[in-house]
Amino acid sequence: MTTMKVFQVEGDWSMDHLRIGRRPIPEAGPGQLRLRMNAAALNYRDLLVPLKGYGARMQALPLVMLSDGAGVVDQVGPGVTLARPGERLCPLLFQTWAGGPPDAYKLSRGLGCEADGTLAEYLVLPESGTAPAPACLDDIEAACLPTAGLTAWRAVVTDGQVRPGDTVLVQGTGGVALFALQFARLCGAHVICTSSSDDKLARVRALGADETLNYRTHPDWGRHARDIARALTGRDGVDLVIELGGEDTLPQSLRAVRAGGTVAMIGVLGGATMNAPLGLVVTRAVRLQGVTVGSRDDFLAMARAIEAHKLRPVVDRVFPFDELHVALAYLKSGRHFGKVAIAFPT
Repeated sequence: MTTMKVFQVEGDWSMDHLRIGRRPIPEAGPGQLRLRMNAAALNYRDLLVPLKGYGARMQALPLVMLSDGAGVVDQVGPGVTLARPGERLCPLLFQTWAGGPPDAYKLSRGLGCEADGTLAEYLVLPESGTAPAPACLDDIEAACLPTAGLTAWRAVVTDGQVRPGDTVLVQGTGGVALFALQFARLCGAHVICTSSSDDKLARVRALGADETLNYRTHPDWGRHARDIARALTGRDGVDLVIELGGEDTLPQSLRAVRAGGTVAMIGVLGGATMNAPLGLVVTRAVRLQGVTVGSRDDFLAMARAIEAHKLRPVVDRVFPFDELHVALAYLKSGRHFGKVAIAFPT
């Protein structure tokens, strides 16, 4: 039997049990297609998966890692109506979220968590669980879209409804943050970015950020962001905050956002407990909007915008397939600027 290489958690939930294995090459069934994978990309969720960080909902071991990737169709099953062999597609993280608002069913089957992920040489999925990759991007760039890109798109465009002249505050310089910067600029918004690195802040200015704040130098960066927004637009704060820190950063985000504005709750990198002055939410009618990636319809809209504007994702480093442990350690270090990706053997 012909086999393929995979990178999976096997035997027990731990980083020590994250290993290269071999599985039979799957066959596409009715309504399914098979992708020969060329690239994958990492997200912070991938640091939690080997530790069973998403609890009982996770697929039983072995579990193939990662949720993002790009590949080429090499086999289609009966009933596939649109995809053709040779077409380049991205797997979608949520396999059952075609469109509309999220619900429990749409969020119930995520790659690399409730189902095997993208770090396999071949991947069989329903046709509806994939979407065409923008032609202007290479495989590595396209692989960065399904989680980080789509989360930022949903936060800025679908839920955030950012308009020209709005002000968006973006925390950090990781994958979601830089996509949010790019999409906000595409919408005609002013963008303020925060980081603890002056070098990284210089790089986000080169990408189009209007203003930057070093949160080590300015621990009260929420007040400074509000003052910047007032100077830029005359409003009493920013229209949208891309909130990635969670417990540590939410209090400052609530000081930065204007009355009636939105805080897009995406990450909990600084802690998962709510520890913020809720009076600022209630008395100023602030919307706290949870964002968990997006639908296939969101992906298609994002891909059209990327193609129309020739927007290029920011990729920091690309590791070979066999070096997933090294790539995860690099992601965990926080030294990256943009996305960390994996190239498959050719």
